[in-house]
Amino acid sequence: MIIRQLRLFNTLIRPIQFRFIFQQKNKIFKMSDQPVQPPEEGAEGAQKSKKQLQREKKEAEKAQKKQEIQEAQKQQQQQQQIQEEDYCVGRYGDLNLIQSQERTNRKWIKVGDVDQTLVNQVILVRARIHNSRVKGKLAFLVLRENYNTIQVVAEKGEFASAQMLKYISGIPLESVVDIEALVKQPNKEILSCTQKVELEIRSIKVVSRSLPMLPFQIEDASRRITDFEDGVQEMKQEEPQIKQDKQEKQDKQDKNEKQQIQVMLKTRLDNRVIDLRTPAKQAIFRVQSGIGLLFREFLVENGFIEIHTPKLIGGTSEGGTNVFKLKYFNQDACLAQSPQLYKQMCLMADYDRVFEVAPVFRAENSNTHRHQCEFISMDIEMVIKEHFTELLDLMGDLCIYMFKGIEKRYQKEIEIISQQFPFEPFKIPEPVLKLTFEEGVKMLHEAGVNQDPNDDLDTTNEKTLGKLVREKYGTDFYILHRYPKKARPFYTMPCHDDPNYTLSYDFFMRGEEIVSGAQRVHDPELLIKQIKEKGIAVEPLKDYIDSFRYGAFPHGGCAFGLERVAFLYFNLKNIRNACMFPRDPVRLFP
Repeated sequence: MIIRQLRLFNTLIRPIQFRFIFQQKNKIFKMSDQPVQPPEEGAEGAQKSKKQLQREKKEAEKAQKKQEIQEAQKQQQQQQQIQEEDYCVGRYGDLNLIQSQERTNRKWIKVGDVDQTLVNQVILVRARIHNSRVKGKLAFLVLRENYNTIQVVAEKGEFASAQMLKYISGIPLESVVDIEALVKQPNKEILSCTQKVELEIRSIKVVSRSLPMLPFQIEDASRRITDFEDGVQEMKQEEPQIKQDKQEKQDKQDKNEKQQIQVMLKTRLDNRVIDLRTPAKQAIFRVQSGIGLLFREFLVENGFIEIHTPKLIGGTSEGGTNVFKLKYFNQDACLAQSPQLYKQMCLMADYDRVFEVAPVFRAENSNTHRHQCEFISMDIEMVIKEHFTELLDLMGDLCIYMFKGIEKRYQKEIEIISQQFPFEPFKIPEPVLKLTFEEGVKMLHEAGVNQDPNDDLDTTNEKTLGKLVREKYGTDFYILHRYPKKARPFYTMPCHDDPNYTLSYDFFMRGEEIVSGAQRVHDPELLIKQIKEKGIAVEPLKDYIDSFRYGAFPHGGCAFGLERVAFLYFNLKNIRNACMFPRDPVRLFP
């Protein structure tokens, strides 16, 4: 009964439920069809619909794109207009990498050769930009090649557009450029360059750009060196420092400059390629090359031949301890301290006059202004007939030939060097002054200086004696001979009248040694005796000793330090200024 009543209730109520649900859904559909009323203007919290936001976004993107197109068209028009106005297009710019693609046989003129004979001619030069200044419608450049400089002018007009001047202003100093220019005679004398004419630019092409920031400026590295007595202090400095110029009262060019940047020696050596570009360094190493040439000229003219001896030597060179030791496959070896033993062996092979110009190596922990661990030695060995002064006189003549040759052939370089390293002219009276070691010691004693007559001179006493000799004899160059045996190597011939002294000698420039030499021992038994007296092993020197057992000529020789000759002739304060890439106890790079 109850079940029937429930079924009847469901039958009656279901249509009513369906009708109610349908009405509710229909109401919702009708509401969604009605337009959305925009929020009242200014109503707080009013929000746009998602559809409207998307529409506005699309319109904004469309407007932005249109604006970008218009700006691009405008820029293109401006660029075309600029190109039309830049009448110098093609006359400036960076060259492609030179890879030997072609050879045009164009003629480049060296900066040092540009003079009055080329006025009104258009020439081509390749050089570095040493200095640059662009202001308004004018550009001034200074080109540098080696130690020669020349002024270049570019003025807005027929041969230089505004765009060209702007390009020039962006070229870093030290960049390498090709410049075509008209040689002109300036209205006013040019004092800042070596060349007395100027160039009016026609075209400029960059061959190679320098980095904008240099380790130091070439002009700073070219300043006068006046602050150091011997240059040792420079070596210990690590950074450029501002130093008061002590010469401002004496040097008119510097009198208005209270402070100058002084580039320290360590900084120079760490960036040696840049430092070697300075005019003084360019001049120093050209003169140094000339010293080697003069050395060879004189010796060849006097019957010498050039030889080349090994630098890898078995055992220890000359029995010394200050050698760089190394392994030669399975044997012990060292780098040669000198070609001494081989020079003598060549003479015993009947080459009666020989010389060699080559590096030698000294493992001496000497951090001084004049010592190096590797340097160029100019060695000489020759037979003598009767007396070691035969050698002494010839070597004195060689020095006079070199010094006079420097003075005659390198006047321009001497002037350039003196601008950075001021020095007194080198005094060389003839004939060359010769003093015995005993006479030198006597001069020191008379001046109140302590000196052991049986020991070598130290650096201080060398300099003191040099000053005394200059004051008394008026010379910067002299020979001191008959050194004590204690101060000389085992192969030095003792004096016949006093075995405590030797037939040896040193040459001095400005009070410092540049040459050391002697008559050599050519008797094998005396040689062995002196080797043992020095506490040196005989066996490693067997080949050397045996060379005197088959008939030996009396002979002698000496060795010049190439860097020392240049260093002392120009009074460069520190020998590292006369060495291209120095090697000392603390420097192995670059």
